[in-house]
Amino acid sequence: MGMGDAARRRLTRMPPQGAIVAVLAIAGLSSSFMFTLVVPIQSKLPELLNASREDTAWVVTATLLAAAVCTPISGRLGDMYGKRRVVIALLVTLVIGSVIAALSPHIVGVIVGRALQGAVTGVVPLGISILRDVLHEDRVDSAIALISATLGVGGALGLPISALVTELSDWHMIFWLSAILGVIQIALVVWIVPVSVLRSGGRIDFVGVAGLAIGLIGILLAISRGNEWGWTSAATLVCGIGGIVVLLAWGWYELRIDDPLLDLRVAARRPVLLTNLTSVAMGFSLFSSNVVYPQLLELPASVGGFGLSLLAASLVVMPSGLVMMVLSPIAGRLSHRVGPRVLLLTGAAALVLAYAFTYFFRTDVWQLLVANLLIGVGIGFGFAAMPMLIMRSVPQSETGASNGLNALFRSVGTSSAAAVVGAVLATFSVQQDGVQLPTPAAFDVAFLLGGVGAVVALGIGLFIPSRRSPEERHPSLPE
Repeated sequence: MGMGDAARRRLTRMPPQGAIVAVLAIAGLSSSFMFTLVVPIQSKLPELLNASREDTAWVVTATLLAAAVCTPISGRLGDMYGKRRVVIALLVTLVIGSVIAALSPHIVGVIVGRALQGAVTGVVPLGISILRDVLHEDRVDSAIALISATLGVGGALGLPISALVTELSDWHMIFWLSAILGVIQIALVVWIVPVSVLRSGGRIDFVGVAGLAIGLIGILLAISRGNEWGWTSAATLVCGIGGIVVLLAWGWYELRIDDPLLDLRVAARRPVLLTNLTSVAMGFSLFSSNVVYPQLLELPASVGGFGLSLLAASLVVMPSGLVMMVLSPIAGRLSHRVGPRVLLLTGAAALVLAYAFTYFFRTDVWQLLVANLLIGVGIGFGFAAMPMLIMRSVPQSETGASNGLNALFRSVGTSSAAAVVGAVLATFSVQQDGVQLPTPAAFDVAFLLGGVGAVVALGIGLFIPSRRSPEERHPSLPE
């Protein structure tokens, strides 16, 4: 959809492009921070909330489900009604959820608040789409690489921050911290980010929204809770199979209406489909590291761990996030020279190397630090490449929804990793002082699984076309 004179005048009054990138990057960091926000208190939640461990697991699961459902939907709404407007709405939702969780002494309020916090994950694909709309073409790839990397950076940097906050003050302060971050971001977005002028039109596909939400919730519930419920239990099978059936019916419906929630024909294009499948594998590989390395570092030395505190373990993992941040602008420049496909393959190869290194060498803390630096390289390049590959293959009006769908596939990978690796660590365990602790064999299997995910990402990435789609058109900017 073209831009009128009024839209062009608004663009001529845009704030500095570096400021736009910085504001959207901060929003992305905060959204990914939501996934590690409660890690420092996760083991204490049953005591803090006076609830069973099965119930308190929903404090994490609710965020995951909300993120998976809201991300593709918010992308489509951004294409229709303006990306900046939807970003602000998601940040307002984050603040509301944070306040609810901070004020809730009981588990129901905390779960509701955490679900609302999960919705803010949609700001990352929306931010990527905004950058494509408003930045000069020479700056787009570097900026997109930075925003996309925040999906990994926020979790790595946020873990020691939340650990420090919970050590120094009441656990509710982590929710007040996220509320304050949300308020600051709303002010920055209103002040700095220009109003979206590229719209796709259409109407809200309410049936599509409901179908996607129900299908995704069913599948993700089966994945995330299968280890606890039993993989062959009625609850797991009903959720998993029911979710698949609903999504198949949803896809049939979406292909037959004029204004679908997601244009599945665009999503089925070879570059888009293969990139999304790679995202599942790379998301699995990333979250496997988030689960395994901290546990290995914190585990008592008597069972093969290093006996570090959560804060100390977080500081060992944190450099991977710093590497992702440093590599982002480099990834953008490299993309111009070698193409995003080469970046993706390089990232996957770095992840393979990280897991192989850890499998054979993990007797000292410095070895785990080296592995996490390699993971930072892998995610920094891999996550930077994905949105570039997507946007080279979709129309301008589909960028929000397509990036949202890509983020959804990453969420499927991360949630699968949480369930599968969690099951492995629980299965291969020994009891010590009344507590079940993972054995060295459990970590062997977990590192193998993470490596397999990286190998799958590398294999699928080899088949992604390297040529730029003729449909990619960057909006012409006024002089």
